[in-house]
Amino acid sequence: MKITFKDEALSELYETGKTKDRKYKQLCKNKKLVDGYIRAVSIMYRTETTRELHEYSFLHYERLAHDPRSSIRIVNGKVERLLFTETEDGVEVELIEIDSTHYGNKK
Repeated sequence: MKITFKDEALSELYETGKTKDRKYKQLCKNKKLVDGYIRAVSIMYRTETTRELHEYSFLHYERLAHDPRSSIRIVNGKVERLLFTETEDGVEVELIEIDSTHYGNKK
């Protein structure tokens, strides 16, 4: 699948494992999250369509109900997820969202 990164920092994070962008600076300190992000994007590169992401249950791929985007979890059991927009020729990766109220973590 063809992947384009909307944010250059996400591309840099995938290629080198780190970025100087303030938005993802905190994320870079967590090795488990960075490794999970690199693994998730690598899986997306290996698949032909987003339908094949369902085969990887730990990604928890879902099309968002009230949003034109889709998401996958970066690390199984964590709330961080990768948001992307599906296009005809691939996906456009937008951002990493850290939302502690998603996936039933309502406190």
